[in-house]
Amino acid sequence: MTIIFLGFRQFLNVTICAAALAGSLGPARAEMSGWIDNEGGRMRLIALPPGRDGTMRGALQIEPKPGWITYWREPGNSGIPPQITVAPESGITLTAIRYPVPKHLVDGKIDDIAYDAPVSLPLTFSAKDASRSLELKASAFIGICKDICIPFQAEFSLPIAAANQSRPEEEAILRNAEASLPEKPTSQFTVMSHTFSEDMKELWLQVALPNGGDTAPEVILTGPNGYVFTRKLMSKRDGKNFSTSIAVDKLPKNYEIARKSWSVLIIDGGRAMETPLAFD
Repeated sequence: MTIIFLGFRQFLNVTICAAALAGSLGPARAEMSGWIDNEGGRMRLIALPPGRDGTMRGALQIEPKPGWITYWREPGNSGIPPQITVAPESGITLTAIRYPVPKHLVDGKIDDIAYDAPVSLPLTFSAKDASRSLELKASAFIGICKDICIPFQAEFSLPIAAANQSRPEEEAILRNAEASLPEKPTSQFTVMSHTFSEDMKELWLQVALPNGGDTAPEVILTGPNGYVFTRKLMSKRDGKNFSTSIAVDKLPKNYEIARKSWSVLIIDGGRAMETPLAFD
């Protein structure tokens, strides 16, 4: 199955979520929280002081235990996408969550877009008043799964110190997180055209790839919120040129594509590119 309705695998009783939350306030130092543990893994929050314009860089670090996974922004046919909420009294707002390149994991009825290794999600915050002392109070909610899925919620309270201090560990974590993001499109790696069939059941893509080869790249097409499509109806690769048709199995009732923007992630070997797809 390649269309998501944000359903779930078998979930444990809600008491597990409550237990995960109960131990969520871990020790912290400025800009980096302590690790919060769960049966399937752990997570922590990092945030650097704001610049003069109030912009703050950060990351949510998630480390699933071996054999466990956590999810991309559109998780597949089951799972929970990451959710981060900042308390209004922090004087800070979350303006962006970015996602490193995921894996498409298929095993029988399981069809997930997820991470099966440690991942750091780059975050961008905005401070209302960058001149005053700040305390970032935030809640993170993710799904972490093996044979069952466990909702994992953690609360963070992170003092933000002065901007003139050196933070080599935090800076290194953020650099690595940003380096794991998909590339932006270039003339050598881009979607050259995208066209829907008349019945809106398939989307044709013409793609320029950065390297030659004979293996079809992975294509992850995201549409309306909660919908992702990965099933190829046909594919043809000729060196650096790739064409494919992606099945669009179902859309919301009475959905109109005009003036909408979707997104596609192309994974070709060790490189990946993500680009919006605008529809007139």
